[in-house]
Amino acid sequence: MIVFVSPAQASSCGKDIDKVQLQVDARIDAIAKTDPGARESRAALLHHEPTPASIAAAERGLKGDARVRRALAALKRARSAEVRGDTKACETALADARAAIAKR
Repeated sequence: MIVFVSPAQASSCGKDIDKVQLQVDARIDAIAKTDPGARESRAALLHHEPTPASIAAAERGLKGDARVRRALAALKRARSAEVRGDTKACETALADARAAIAKR
């Protein structure tokens, strides 16, 4: 038996996840603009391209990182809930992500 799901039946959680991801990304950018930054590493001084690991390490030093980490963890839970088809859990996780990055 093949079951087709119409777009009207599909969860809007995926679209909301994308919207909240953009909000989290904007929050990360805002933090990065106000953070004085760290000293350049030896690799940067030697004109080596940054690696994903070195970028992640630098981002961990940003102010407000705990709130961003909570938001990113909530987004991960939302994505997992969406895959399972658990709309309620997805919506709850998205609310957690929004709360984590809300200006205080």
